[in-house]
Amino acid sequence: MKRYLILIILLATFACDSDKFESEVILPKIFEEGMVIQRDQKIHVWGKGIPSEKVRVSIDGLMGSTEVEPDSTWSIMLPKSSAGGPYTLEVNQKKIADVYVGDVWLAGGQSNMEWALKSAVIGAEKEFVEGGFPEIRFFKVPQSYSAEPLDDVVGGEWKVANPENMPNFSAVAWFFAKRNHIEKDVPVGIIESNWGGTPAEGWTEASVLAGMKASYSEEAKDIMENAAKWQNEVEENEKRKELRNKLVTGPDSLTAIEVAGIEYNDSNWRTINLPESNPLQHIAWLRKEFTASGNEGAMLHLPNIDQMAYLYLNGKPLYYKDWGKPMVDLEIPASALNEGMNVLTVRVINTWNNQPVLGAKGEMYLTQGAKKISLEGTWKYSNDIIEPMLPNVERLNWKPGMMFNAMIQPITGYPIKGAIWYQGESNAGRANEYQELFSAMITNWRQHWNIGEFPFLFVQLANFMERKSPHPDSDWAFLRDAQTQTLTVPNTGMAVIIDIGEAGDIHPKNKKDVGERLWLQARKVAYQEDLVASGPVIESASAEEGKIVVTFGSVGEGLELSDGAGVVKGFIIADSRGNFLDVEGKISGKNEVVFETSINNPSEIRYAWADNPEVNLINSIKLPAAPFRYSFENE
Repeated sequence: MKRYLILIILLATFACDSDKFESEVILPKIFEEGMVIQRDQKIHVWGKGIPSEKVRVSIDGLMGSTEVEPDSTWSIMLPKSSAGGPYTLEVNQKKIADVYVGDVWLAGGQSNMEWALKSAVIGAEKEFVEGGFPEIRFFKVPQSYSAEPLDDVVGGEWKVANPENMPNFSAVAWFFAKRNHIEKDVPVGIIESNWGGTPAEGWTEASVLAGMKASYSEEAKDIMENAAKWQNEVEENEKRKELRNKLVTGPDSLTAIEVAGIEYNDSNWRTINLPESNPLQHIAWLRKEFTASGNEGAMLHLPNIDQMAYLYLNGKPLYYKDWGKPMVDLEIPASALNEGMNVLTVRVINTWNNQPVLGAKGEMYLTQGAKKISLEGTWKYSNDIIEPMLPNVERLNWKPGMMFNAMIQPITGYPIKGAIWYQGESNAGRANEYQELFSAMITNWRQHWNIGEFPFLFVQLANFMERKSPHPDSDWAFLRDAQTQTLTVPNTGMAVIIDIGEAGDIHPKNKKDVGERLWLQARKVAYQEDLVASGPVIESASAEEGKIVVTFGSVGEGLELSDGAGVVKGFIIADSRGNFLDVEGKISGKNEVVFETSINNPSEIRYAWADNPEVNLINSIKLPAAPFRYSFENE
């Protein structure tokens, strides 16, 4: 008995000796196997523990210790480290393996930054075949939002760049990281914190926005002053979202087979004329009868479906079209078709705006041999007979500060090299507010990271939508101009992609050039290389009688035309009354474009000033000229 008492005392003594037995600590989720730590900056490690207990941290011979504060928090700064690895990060009893030191970038914004390699990105298959790089790692911050600042992200894990993981990586961030890794020969970590469709105010602290004179300021003030009330609404909204997601995931298989069958009685359904009208909402079911031959197969052409859909033919599953994936032409075997009457049934849902879309004019048909079977015209539909209406889910994550609190604030202790950003589409209708908002967001982030004016590199909006010219009232052009004005914020850089957008797709598939143009900006802004990192940028303009001369910088060896045409396209000129006209110019010398014009006293000249301008002015490294507007009245 005495022996056991001595053993208990010894164990208690050892437990109090931090050199022998150290207490458990809780680390933020970003501290995980496979992580990348920023080189040449102090290594910040922090977390929670038992008050007054000692915490020891070590990596690659660097060591530090501290005691847990009364509020259960602790923080340690280790000395700077050069690039290298793999190392093991030890924090008391925890050992985190496969840790590298290199360059860490945050990749933020909306869907064009979120857009994954697997989503029909040009050149993605080549990247998968090449197999990636084991020293490039991605950490995806889960999409979440909060009215109150969180002290940790809700999840996430570091993923090594291999063929298994790469398809889910941000395409823009991947092409950027690849160049960083190859050219600087260092490990690279990308922290993805992005969310499709989101405005910049959701990524900015509410207290910052509350002091502005903007459309979101009063709401920002309310969120700041009544965070508990807003947090309750966040929680209720998430419950409704969880219910909605359960409802839309997939139909009951027996119900679907019954509803999709030829014998199903749809007499109590309404009639719709596609594609002319669209009263579809919630979980919409549609049925279309058509006549075909049962002797040969057919091809279904129905490319315009928004967002997700389940397709059935004669009561049997035909295809599932997921959100974000293009709808393919479907080959239908002869065995699936009846001689005579057939029925195509579609279950379509749009969780973005609760307005599902099926079909477009001239794009709804089957082909069977030389015969074309139109699917336009009368369909039967139901919004609520087969399945219940969806609960109302608000985009509270768009509200001031909501995503900042959950997806930015918790990681601001983690040192980074800088940020890359692709966003603006959701603010395009409020361009007059964007320069102040975007500048405030950048400053706000830098204040929280507290590592100085780290490089902030962003993408200017691509060309998109129907081509119009002249188009002086373009919302997208004004937003691009606000982005350009944000370059007055120190240590920023802008990648111009006015030449690689797509008229019919807000998510252009050429992400490689986007990532690599951001990397050029990084080389100049972050690594202080002396190089041409952007296309031609206006320096000055002058107007004489019958002649306008525009002078450019950042031309490299000189101005060029991307299409080999003899004239410069994309310019519009305003007369003294403000009426705009298209004009064509010619390159003169190394860095000038000259216009012969009959307009007397022109008031303004603009370049690439439209949603989707036709442009061809580039420099010698084939980068496009930046959109601009220049007023002669200021001369």
